[in-house]
Amino acid sequence: MTTIETTPAAPDTALTSVDPATGEVIATHIVADADAVHAAVAKARTAAATWGTLSFEQRRKHLLRWSTQLVTSSDEFCALIHRENGKPLDDAFLELMLALEHIAWAAKNAKKFLSPKKIYPGVLMSNFAARIEQRPLGVVGVIGPWNYPVYTPNGSIAYALAAGNTVVFKPSEFSTGIGNFLSDAFKKANPELPEGVFETINGFGATGAALVTSGVDKLAFTGSTATGKRIMAAAADTLTPVLLECGGKDAVIVAGDADVKAAADAVAWGATANSGQTCAGVERVYVDRSVSEAFVAEVKRILTDIKPGSGTGASYGPMTMPSQVDIVRRHIEDALKNGGTAVLGGPESVKAPFIEPVVLVDVDESSEAVCEETFGPTITIRTVDSVDEAVELANKSKYGLSSAVYSKKNGLEIARRLRVGATSVNSVLAFAAIAGLPFGGVGESGIGRIHGEPGLREFSRPHAIAVQRFAIPGMALLSYSRTDSTMKLLRKVVPFLHGRHK
Repeated sequence: MTTIETTPAAPDTALTSVDPATGEVIATHIVADADAVHAAVAKARTAAATWGTLSFEQRRKHLLRWSTQLVTSSDEFCALIHRENGKPLDDAFLELMLALEHIAWAAKNAKKFLSPKKIYPGVLMSNFAARIEQRPLGVVGVIGPWNYPVYTPNGSIAYALAAGNTVVFKPSEFSTGIGNFLSDAFKKANPELPEGVFETINGFGATGAALVTSGVDKLAFTGSTATGKRIMAAAADTLTPVLLECGGKDAVIVAGDADVKAAADAVAWGATANSGQTCAGVERVYVDRSVSEAFVAEVKRILTDIKPGSGTGASYGPMTMPSQVDIVRRHIEDALKNGGTAVLGGPESVKAPFIEPVVLVDVDESSEAVCEETFGPTITIRTVDSVDEAVELANKSKYGLSSAVYSKKNGLEIARRLRVGATSVNSVLAFAAIAGLPFGGVGESGIGRIHGEPGLREFSRPHAIAVQRFAIPGMALLSYSRTDSTMKLLRKVVPFLHGRHK
């Protein structure tokens, strides 16, 4: 359970949770040192002996109870998300809703995708029965982000739990209270379960580093590519497998036959919602010349009336992490220095902790605003002469998380040409709301997948089993007792089975 101090503590032993809009201290949390991290993993290891042996139906019951508890306390939870993360209450509720969808999907589909499967043994091994059984890994460590502090880590937590693992979760230091609320809700919903099925540990980078080397059976991380690489290097010492969901520089292609108003509406939202702090949010747009002028004008029209704030009328909230403000400002200035034009906003839009929407057109492709993840409410729009040019530029990025395509006739065809993990056609971010679809990237956007069937399989290991049902005299191929006559027979059978294809 979370320990909350009512008085300040030394910075090496505690962290303060603050409201990013006001700087007001919400709570102080005890930092877990290496010993505390190892103790949490040991507790989870003990609990795994119970949780991992439950049936799929039993685990489903406990996971759905967790959902019910979160729904029951949704007003309190969303208020906390708004206060600690900064996003509007409606956005907090939408994030919780998506997390609930994924808990339900994982709980209800784990049996379907992880139950034992019979495998055809082949003619030469026909006296065997073959099967694959999925085993839980054991203890899964999860290091979560601050931008979507419920939905994103839940893509690992819920699926790992449904697959029979216990979880030790380190929420971001910018969303510690939210992470602890999520875990506490699981415990309140399931008081009969042993301690350790779903634990949180609080802290900064050192706490996360301790979790990586604590002996967990897999580490799931969401965050920057640079941090993901360091985690992967540290995990390599013990060959601990990792799942990394890292940065993105996601592109939208707007073809000449697109519904311009629909595309502009989606791009305006996808670029600025959650203050642009969305790994799969819209950061780049490539629009066909024939509709470029109308598209840019419509995006500008929409975003002119979109304002950040902490009150009820705000479209989005403050920047959650103060250091990100400087990165956004630098990207805007670099884009303008490299020939880009701001058709809405500019450096003056940065009014920490808030940043107003910024629309930049025809920015040089080598600038930071195009190459690096900005993670703010800005967008670059470039006019292209063809879909081929748009696809080439979209695929040039070192990232490959997700994308979107707007085209009335050729959306699916264009989508198939993009080097990414997910694409929405005539929409943005729709894949993230469909629990059965996997989510993850290629290149520097990460390794592995959360959500859907692949997300369940990420947290299990296949166990192949071959059972000899009966012996065939003289056919003990995996034995020195096999006979010459058996080998002569095989030399006749093998060409018949495998040598007739042209």
